[in-house]
Amino acid sequence: MRVSRLPTGRATKALAAGLTLFALTSAAPAQADVGETIILRCTHRESLSGFTQAQYRKALRELGADTEEYSDCSSLIRRAQVAAASHGGGSGSAGSGGGEVSATPIEATPEETQALADASRVRPGALTVGDRSIRPGVIRASDVGTMPTPLLATIAFMLAGLLGLGWRRLRNILRGGSTA
Repeated sequence: MRVSRLPTGRATKALAAGLTLFALTSAAPAQADVGETIILRCTHRESLSGFTQAQYRKALRELGADTEEYSDCSSLIRRAQVAAASHGGGSGSAGSGGGEVSATPIEATPEETQALADASRVRPGALTVGDRSIRPGVIRASDVGTMPTPLLATIAFMLAGLLGLGWRRLRNILRGGSTA
């Protein structure tokens, strides 16, 4: 049986072409996804300026549900988008001033601050559920039976610890020892 071989020059060229093709098709892009970059900047409270309108739109499309729910990145990216539109299309750099949008929280207005202060002073009244009146912060003896077992066990453990400490201190006082 005879095995035919490619000439050395041809084999080398074919191998080089195959490796080049493989490297080009399997290599990951060198530049990170711009939408992800904007989202990361927002979650790290960095400047969001310097991007194009298309890049801001891409970031908003890629914004995950968790990030949108637990951060204000959606509104901050939209603010950066508006600032970029009103200051030359977003081509400025992060330090250019005019169109820069920071990812820091917006200050509350005096009215909002007053509304928060008022809300913290309001004590909720009794709530009627069925034929029972429920008052926040009040536990009746009949409610103890409906508490979850782990909560009851924790309360019992804490009470036992307090009784133990109190008994030890009382015993030391009665023996004429230190109270510490």
